[in-house]
Amino acid sequence: MNYRKDIRNIAIVAHVDHGKTTLVDALLKQSHVFRDNQNMGEFIMDSNDLEREKGITIMAKNTAVQYRDVKINIIDTPGHADFSGEVERVISMADGCLLLVDSVEGPMPQTKFVLRKAFEKGLKTIVVINKIDRERARIAEVLKATQDLFLELATDAEQLDFPVLYASAKKGTASTGLTPGKDISPIFECILSHVPPPQIENGPFQMLVSNLDYDNHKGKIAIGRIWRGKVAPRDHVVCLNADGGSTEWEIGEVFTHLGLSRFSVPEADAGDIVAVTGVEKVNIGDTIASPEQPESLPRIEVGEPTIEMTFAVNTSPFAGRESRSSTTRQLRDRLYRELETNLSLRVQDTDRPDTFLVKGRGELHLAILIETMRREGYEFEVSKPEAIVKEIDGKLMEPVESLAIETRDEFIGVLTEMLAKRQATMTDMRKDEKGDVHFEFRIPTKGLIGFRSAFLTATRGEGTMNTTFLGYEPRRGEIVSTRSGVLVASEEGKAFAYGLDIAQGRGLTFVEPGTMVYEGMIVGLNSRLNDIAVNVTRERKKTNVRASTKEMAIKLTPPLKMSLEQAIDFINKDELVEVTPLNIRLRKKLLTETQRLRVVGQERRAREDEE
Repeated sequence: MNYRKDIRNIAIVAHVDHGKTTLVDALLKQSHVFRDNQNMGEFIMDSNDLEREKGITIMAKNTAVQYRDVKINIIDTPGHADFSGEVERVISMADGCLLLVDSVEGPMPQTKFVLRKAFEKGLKTIVVINKIDRERARIAEVLKATQDLFLELATDAEQLDFPVLYASAKKGTASTGLTPGKDISPIFECILSHVPPPQIENGPFQMLVSNLDYDNHKGKIAIGRIWRGKVAPRDHVVCLNADGGSTEWEIGEVFTHLGLSRFSVPEADAGDIVAVTGVEKVNIGDTIASPEQPESLPRIEVGEPTIEMTFAVNTSPFAGRESRSSTTRQLRDRLYRELETNLSLRVQDTDRPDTFLVKGRGELHLAILIETMRREGYEFEVSKPEAIVKEIDGKLMEPVESLAIETRDEFIGVLTEMLAKRQATMTDMRKDEKGDVHFEFRIPTKGLIGFRSAFLTATRGEGTMNTTFLGYEPRRGEIVSTRSGVLVASEEGKAFAYGLDIAQGRGLTFVEPGTMVYEGMIVGLNSRLNDIAVNVTRERKKTNVRASTKEMAIKLTPPLKMSLEQAIDFINKDELVEVTPLNIRLRKKLLTETQRLRVVGQERRAREDEE
């Protein structure tokens, strides 16, 4: 077996917000892949708008730097549990990984997940304790907790022998000891000395596709690691798919990565991570190989989704007014196209041709897809997320997750009460002398639906929560909704201050004067448990003694504006979120009050018949 000593392939993995992307920034800047006069800013790898807005990495990305005579291919991965499928998808390209751990928070649930995946792939691990310059850094305790995690997960004695570096990625420094370093070079040196070079198998070309991209001129771009042989433009190859079938293609161009750019090369050898064009019908997990020896590599395995919701064509009275992409065919094509790159996603047709069942890893996973489609100009409606229940050995089983919370001790009471109603069981709690508390709960996935918004409200923004999927357990009873009723518009038209003023006597409103509403649209939150129909289009009656400024004199409480994620959390099973490029609206599934009252009567009679 030969080795490519001029290459190292490494993935950077960690829990969310432990500094992966900031570390990649430091590695790129110190390797001088940018001109001196280029101001690249922060979070260089978080290239799309959603990643920058939310401050998290959503998609795994490839880059590379040159350090001395070695090219280091770097794979930046997401840290949020909802995007853990991205980690599973790309980690097979690496031979080693940098495991980042926050110097204050220590190992978190997602740290455990990514380390387990690294061990399963046999990656050589380097631990980087990051943010050592934080005021409340507890480096010794974090190192001890990390060692305990390795002891828990290791399947080989060699995995317990790992180097530890101490870094401040934001300052661009690292060191092998607690004394602050001068630059990031100790990480480069550790990669060269501890991450093994890629093994090279002799034989014809063979490459596993781990990512896809698209270019308007070049078409589909397949990205992956070459495991055997070499590839050059105009080479004839076969693409081996999941069904065992194969198609023949001719390679168009071959690219390698350096910094944020791809460079066309005349030839690429085994061990490198490349992007190739010309293979138009290819999916992630397929193998591209030489016709001389068309052998498939093991396909990428990704964990199952835990949350499902329906995506349907918009059926509101305002349908088609704010988008051109609103038909069943357009929605179906877009959802199934997403499956090409989003391995954690599942899409199924339903018995209704205009409705599709979409399954994902969590609320945020699906919310990002909805927001992406909205920005692309699509218009549709989505239902409340539900946990996926499956039958195992004749028993109904539901997904269960580990919930980790960091907050202030003054919120212990309200959080434990909220979580008890959501069938959560506390497994750990730690407090420090500064008033901070760390909780861990075991909670069914259905108990997490809608919890994030309630958590942020209860802690007044002074807390963080993270989850990790644990497995399936016997299904428990339903969780009773504690949400109040809603104010439902009874007429279509423009909302006026007079009508909204009357509605605000019932509760909070979601719309402002001048907003167009329709019958069945949710325009507020009732202060009581029942739903109420209100006419927010009502104007003050005109008289010959009415002042022209009377309508303007009404004092309204500012409306409550919800983000997409908050709207999805808010709705009940009989409600939908209408998503368009311009607006996010809440609505009842049945728009008229007569229809809703008829259903309520049918449900009441059914309960009486059972009794």
